[in-house]
Amino acid sequence: MTATDLPDTAVSDARAKRNVAVLVAAQAILGAQMPMIFTVGGLAGTMLAPNACLATLPISLIVFGSMTTAPWLSSVMQRTGRVPGFLIGAAGGAAGAAICAAALLWNSFPLFLLGSYMTGIYLSAQGFFRFAAADTASDAFRPKAISYVMAGGLLSAIIGPALGTSLVDSFMVPFLGTYLAVIALNALGLFLFFALDIPKPPKPKPGAGIGRTRLELLKEPAIAVAIVCAMVSYALMNLVMTSTPLAVVGCGFETTTAGHVVTAHVLAMYAPSFVTGHLIARFGARTIVWAGLVILAAAGAVALQGVDLANFFVALVLLGVGWNFGFIGATTMLSAAHAPEERGAVQGMNDALVFGCVTVASLASGGLMNCSGGDAVAGWSAVNLAMAPFLAMAGGALIWLSLRPRDA
Repeated sequence: MTATDLPDTAVSDARAKRNVAVLVAAQAILGAQMPMIFTVGGLAGTMLAPNACLATLPISLIVFGSMTTAPWLSSVMQRTGRVPGFLIGAAGGAAGAAICAAALLWNSFPLFLLGSYMTGIYLSAQGFFRFAAADTASDAFRPKAISYVMAGGLLSAIIGPALGTSLVDSFMVPFLGTYLAVIALNALGLFLFFALDIPKPPKPKPGAGIGRTRLELLKEPAIAVAIVCAMVSYALMNLVMTSTPLAVVGCGFETTTAGHVVTAHVLAMYAPSFVTGHLIARFGARTIVWAGLVILAAAGAVALQGVDLANFFVALVLLGVGWNFGFIGATTMLSAAHAPEERGAVQGMNDALVFGCVTVASLASGGLMNCSGGDAVAGWSAVNLAMAPFLAMAGGALIWLSLRPRDA
């Protein structure tokens, strides 16, 4: 039997599986820079910042860069295809790391913030990997495609923190080696994107509809709730993760120990992806989002029980699993709620809103951690207590959507 004899779904998914393989490799190689930067960014910020309350501001600028990049990068991909957008992302990541390295050499906090903002261009591009996996997938394969690409982060979870912490003191200037390694990762990884086989979105025919406006899209209940759940899942994960190295070191442990905790967390973020798509296919995306919110709540509860090393590890593992279920489930909900011609508008708007909330969360993380109590224990408690109202909001949104008539 030839490819032309196969059902349309099989042919489509053959292409989709090839694209998934490329995106998994990109997630593993290029994605390794994010746990590296999130492990050392707050510590480098502490070294450079004029005030300890601003220690996590570089992380906030990364996420703010992603938020402001997402709308125009999504438009670029809608017009020219995925590959140019992903190349822009890798170039932004390399440029951001180079500027951060220069900032460390010159002891300049403002320059470090600029480099962090540029790094956000890469983070925005990485956020579109999951949508690119769905572009050529059939309805049946779509949740698995998204999940497999997210699973590529498993290797980045191993490579990133280990590489980042091992290079912290490789030069006279602390953390310089980490940022030089990030430049190399971007230079290596960008060549992967030339192997993608994702057609450019078709141009609308004269007289054809161009889809709903962004405001109309936000009024669609399924879209609105999917975005809310993605926002809460990602923002709360970032809120706690950003403070983790500060909390671990502040409670008397070594920087390498903080790196091990972050490694366990990032492994937990991506390892479930091998089964998350199958769980969504069996139980539905809403059920998996519910499970994610419950697990995020459990992470906060464990963290509030104490600051032993075991508490940090268990809480951060639960945080990773909760993010995985909540974020992949919400992405799957969103992918099924819009027409193809609305892809650019929906995805750009979604990631702008998601990373806007993550920006606020990462900035609040440093303030809560360093400025809400007299010591690291009080700050860590404040960070984890802050999760509660947002989990309640996301849970309420899911209940509201479930109570609506299916045809409403």
